[in-house]
Amino acid sequence: MTPTLPAEQALDETDGIHLRRAIELANVARSRGNRPFGSVIVGADGAVLAEAWNRNGETGDCTAHAETEALRIASPRHSRDELAGATIYASGEPCVMCAGAIYWSNIRRVVFGIDAERLRVFRGDRLDQRDAELSCRDVFDASPTGIECIGPALLEEAAASHEGGWKT
Repeated sequence: MTPTLPAEQALDETDGIHLRRAIELANVARSRGNRPFGSVIVGADGAVLAEAWNRNGETGDCTAHAETEALRIASPRHSRDELAGATIYASGEPCVMCAGAIYWSNIRRVVFGIDAERLRVFRGDRLDQRDAELSCRDVFDASPTGIECIGPALLEEAAASHEGGWKT
């Protein structure tokens, strides 16, 4: 039996703008030899607090995912109270590690592009590309503060940078 894929969610104009920027950053990551993921953190006032792309290939750091890179930029500069009002945009569904980092940052709103289930088609069966098959929602649902999670969204756009971007 084929699992049911999560339905695409509609975004308002502001969320669409920021998620598209995260997708642009995913393309930057890919052009630099990294896996194609990007992230943007936007404060409650609409100011961009951080932008980053996945840097695994460039740095050799297995934790250099786009979301953790953006959090490394934003968290020293902004208090946990400020981050509680922020939204993190991710071109792909945050992995378990990134979901944990988002929780620890106190960000309480996440918007993502392609979901983990659809990403697994691109990742294939190679062990070095597989993920822990646990949804970011599982991590967020365990948060005592509550973390709103919107996605998948802009699926066609978010999937485009993954076409041919993984080892076969």
